[in-house]
Amino acid sequence: LFALLLAMAPAAKAEREIKVNSSIGRLIMENARSLEGNQNQNYEFLENYSIKFQGCHHVSQWNADADEDEDVRIKTKRLVRFRLCLTNNCQNDNTSGCTSKFGDYVVDLNTFVAAYVEDIEENQEELCADIDDECMQSCENGDDADCMMACYSGYNMEFCMQNDDDNNKNDIDVVEYAECAEYDLGNNNRRKLEDDIQYYLGPYCADQGGEIHLGLFSDDTCTTFVNNGEGLFYQTMGYRLPYSSSSLVSNRCLSCGKQDDNGDYEVKDVCVDTYQVSGKCETKMNVDYPNESACTYIEGIKIIRADGVIRTSSIRKSKAAAVTIGLFLTVAVLLAGYVYYLRTKLGRARINLSAASQASLT
Repeated sequence: LFALLLAMAPAAKAEREIKVNSSIGRLIMENARSLEGNQNQNYEFLENYSIKFQGCHHVSQWNADADEDEDVRIKTKRLVRFRLCLTNNCQNDNTSGCTSKFGDYVVDLNTFVAAYVEDIEENQEELCADIDDECMQSCENGDDADCMMACYSGYNMEFCMQNDDDNNKNDIDVVEYAECAEYDLGNNNRRKLEDDIQYYLGPYCADQGGEIHLGLFSDDTCTTFVNNGEGLFYQTMGYRLPYSSSSLVSNRCLSCGKQDDNGDYEVKDVCVDTYQVSGKCETKMNVDYPNESACTYIEGIKIIRADGVIRTSSIRKSKAAAVTIGLFLTVAVLLAGYVYYLRTKLGRARINLSAASQASLT
């Protein structure tokens, strides 16, 4: 059914744009599935591309899973728009990443964040493993902590050094909260909170959709923010909520290709995972069979308000509205003319009556 709707979307463009809040638009956003489905596809071409994060957006939609009084009825659904640029043309300082031979995509924010964060962690682990032996040999097998930190700092890889005294972001595994999940604020013998209150951590759009932050919420859809959530988290846990003021996702180009142990290039999971389940617009992509199933939808989310809520970029005239307005104006003009006619006729009648009265008196 979804594949059929996507196939119908371009054909419907000539008649009307697909609205973000329409049933088809919500279905595209909810699933963000490509026409290929789960079929085995060759994604080797992706190794020549890089992911460029272009922003995130959110829309409000009915929560079909709400079955209790305290459940949120209107939940917030978030999605990410990203671009695939040829790696040798992808520009970190350019918000669009590239201006030719690219594809635009939209995918669920949770899916994107999970794949992105996992890739960053894997890259860091590989980098740390490569440099760890060298630092261990230089620092008495790692017994000298200051030497190890200096060694890692020399390679701009301080993240390899675990520091329990520095509000360590490793206290929270961000991957676990890439999708809204319950978080226990009352653990580790900290201040006891009310037993009937549940808290949730999850990513959300910030900075007008330009960044993705981690926030504290009071519902399992991560729609309702906890009042002063950052302050509550710090007061309870003793360290700041990670990524509450910095973005989980960078604006830098993220390469889809990497070398394996044999020196051969392969496609990274982050690109395959996000590409498979994304809505696609590959009109300007140099591929044999470009997928354009989500072009109209993606075109409709270019303009956003400061709160990150999607606004459609296309405004089309409504013939029905124009006809209705024309009829009302015509009727208004006719009524005004008829009123003027009646007033004129009544005025003449009064004059004739007055003249007749004076004539009878004389």
